[in-house]
Amino acid sequence: MKLLHSVDILIISLYLITIVVIGLVLRKRAQKSKDDYLLGGKSIPWYMLGLSNASGMFDISGTIWLVTLMFVYGIKSAWIPWLWPVFNQIFLMVYLSKWLRRSNATTGAEWIGTRFGFGKGAKMSHIIVVVFALVVCLGYLAYGFIGLGKFVEIFVPWEVVSNYVPFAVSPEYVPHFYGTIFTLFAVFYSLLGGMSGIVWADVVQFGIMTVAALVIGYLGWQAVGTGGLNVPENWMSPFQGGLDLNWKEIIPEVTQKIKSDGFGIFTIFLFMMLFKGVLVSVAGPAPTYDMQKILSTKSPAEAAKMSGFVSVILMPIRYLMIAGFAALALIYYDKLDLLNAAGDIDFELILPTAIKEFVPVGLLGLLLAGLIAAFMSTFAGTLNAAQAYLVNDIYLKYTKPDATTNQIKNMNYLTGIVVVIVSIVLGLFAEDVNSVLNIIVSVLYGSYVGANILKWHWWRFNGEGFFWGMVAGLLAAYFAPMLFPDVNVLYLFPILLVVSLIGSIVGTYSAPPTEDKVLKDFYKNVKPWGFWKPVHEKVIADDPTFKKNEGFKMDMFNVVVGIVAQTALVIIPMYIIFRQTTPIYIGIAILVVCLFLLKKFWWNKLEEKIN
Repeated sequence: MKLLHSVDILIISLYLITIVVIGLVLRKRAQKSKDDYLLGGKSIPWYMLGLSNASGMFDISGTIWLVTLMFVYGIKSAWIPWLWPVFNQIFLMVYLSKWLRRSNATTGAEWIGTRFGFGKGAKMSHIIVVVFALVVCLGYLAYGFIGLGKFVEIFVPWEVVSNYVPFAVSPEYVPHFYGTIFTLFAVFYSLLGGMSGIVWADVVQFGIMTVAALVIGYLGWQAVGTGGLNVPENWMSPFQGGLDLNWKEIIPEVTQKIKSDGFGIFTIFLFMMLFKGVLVSVAGPAPTYDMQKILSTKSPAEAAKMSGFVSVILMPIRYLMIAGFAALALIYYDKLDLLNAAGDIDFELILPTAIKEFVPVGLLGLLLAGLIAAFMSTFAGTLNAAQAYLVNDIYLKYTKPDATTNQIKNMNYLTGIVVVIVSIVLGLFAEDVNSVLNIIVSVLYGSYVGANILKWHWWRFNGEGFFWGMVAGLLAAYFAPMLFPDVNVLYLFPILLVVSLIGSIVGTYSAPPTEDKVLKDFYKNVKPWGFWKPVHEKVIADDPTFKKNEGFKMDMFNVVVGIVAQTALVIIPMYIIFRQTTPIYIGIAILVVCLFLLKKFWWNKLEEKIN
């Protein structure tokens, strides 16, 4: 069994000490006001917030999944993250971050007031957004630390640690113990330092991951140079051959993995991913840590720059690591132990087993520190978002609107501790509540799209429409998988969307429109394009100098160019690791053209007042 060397342990310890110091140093700044704690006083530079956001997305479970996809599907694995969709960052970059930041809200639930006012429908919408946010946050917190614990257990066997722990821990709870220990470090710096502490810790974390990714990428690139790479036909092509690759003569077990993934016919699958992904992106960000980072920026222009910087900094670095590990696993497949506890091959063990087999002393500690940091970044950001909703949207809205700065500070600490305790308790019963929470989270996400598209683009849409659209989508997302148990959830999306839209429209016309003042203020501040003609006419009557946003076509052009550029940033590192010279040059040429177009038609126009 390969154990951690003292050098690796020292590196991990230095990282943990560093983030504790960050929390202590930034404690006083975070205590100045609610905005200082929850949003860093809206004074943090956009590039640091972008690094922080990228760090939060560089998570362990996602990296494990992406390495597995690259191993099985090759270059075509670049398309599968469109399921999330990964290109939602492009929509945020081009226009949605600006729209969201112009609201000057503290949370997504507070944003509801700027769009729907404060009547009955707005209160109903406010409540359902708070519930959505808290359930999603608790789901992430409860299971994130268990995944980290299982990962750490591979490298730090319990028999090595148990002699130093003054109490007994059952084998099934060892991952929980490890996860709780690292959770406490994340809680410390995020509770004390608030958003500023999270961002500075994330910058350190991303620096660690960058070094680790470059070294892993180099090891993979070097391994490919030695020869011995045996992959199916079309594995190196992003388009040809689809996702049903012929592994039968190479690694027969992969064939079953492809079948179990159930991605089906490539062109239909890609079309459905694009269809769903575009609509989810147009709906805007879910009320989690991503939205909080947007609201923390200094200005709408910086919010757009921050969202764009996430793709620029995250994709090349992350995919150098992913491709590096995939290359090592493919070339030295016979050295990997991919058998799980049941004796079956589990391709999701590729990442941890490749780390154990190929990563040298020193780098192992750095890589583990980086992956631990990635978990802690996601955890801290999610915790901050949960605190924001509890303090800003429940405590200050309904319990104590006139709370002093000191009372707000204490409530931030209290809610943070309570959220962490609840998430750990849920994690301890993970086997019992896993299916329930997964259903709740997926149901809530299924209910999110229709109503959240309309809220940006249709003036008549009101709080009642938002509430009933969410409820209709929720019910559809719950019952559709029962009615169609053998159908991939991706292909049920059109049904969920139609039901949610019907609920939204019926709910909208069941109540009067939102008050004119609220609509006019929202339209003037946010400047959305869409179906706003009646509101625009009223705004013009009050202020003939007002100019509407005519940027729809240009925004869509920039979105398409941005998605192509983002995809190039994913594929180029893959081809670099696998030494495919011609595709590298083609990818770089496409990227250069895209960057030129974005500089001219997006970046240069960010400071314009209209769009």
